[in-house]
Amino acid sequence: MYIIAIAWLYVTVMMAATEKTVISGLLTFILYGLLPCALLLWILGVKHRRFIKSKKPLLEHDVRDPDSTDTNGNE
Repeated sequence: MYIIAIAWLYVTVMMAATEKTVISGLLTFILYGLLPCALLLWILGVKHRRFIKSKKPLLEHDVRDPDSTDTNGNE
């Protein structure tokens, strides 16, 4: 997924480099490159973020408190 984003950003940098003014080059890069790429990566990352969010309570539950003692009297 990231290789496609990198390739698309490379294409838009080359497009921006051929513009006549710096302002039009920046706008080309931002409007054709950064915004669509950021939106795509955000949309495609929703499933991964949801997966990480669902696993977070399980990870926090497994961590033992170092200040607590064993119920059997063993430390």
